[in-house]
Amino acid sequence: MILDIARLMLFPALMAFAAASDLLTMTIPNRVSLALLAGFVVMAPLTGMNVHDVLNHAGAGALVLVVAFSMFAMGWVGGGDAKVAAAIGLWFGFDHLLDYLVLASLFGGALTVLLLQLRQWPLPYAFTSQPWLTRLHDKQTGIPYGIALALGALMIYPDTDWIKTIDLAHFAMR
Repeated sequence: MILDIARLMLFPALMAFAAASDLLTMTIPNRVSLALLAGFVVMAPLTGMNVHDVLNHAGAGALVLVVAFSMFAMGWVGGGDAKVAAAIGLWFGFDHLLDYLVLASLFGGALTVLLLQLRQWPLPYAFTSQPWLTRLHDKQTGIPYGIALALGALMIYPDTDWIKTIDLAHFAMR
């Protein structure tokens, strides 16, 4: 039952923290990516994941890492975004990677359009006392893409074996 609780809570909590951190500070701490990596390393064998599946997940994470860091090198995404995207790829493997990347891209595009539109208007005076809002509204600031990465991941996570194999009867009221 503890393993089921960990599968229900760990990944979503880290996604929420990554999104909130990127929104408020425009950074995703390395500890988020490291916690995702450590969580996978601990939980994969505990959930009975075989070597082939572990390699599938590792390959997906490595592929995302290479592509995301290429995008980072070109200045298209932040380093924290690249690391957390790779860690998400590790959790999803190739089975859910394409669905995740499509959703994250759609959310990212919508977020970008929304912020670019909002930045065309002056920030209301009542909000100017909030440093995170003034930073988010600044036209020179990037887009907190970690929000889109986390939203895409949270949309896909329920479809993964991490959740589908949980025995929900443990959580039923008796």
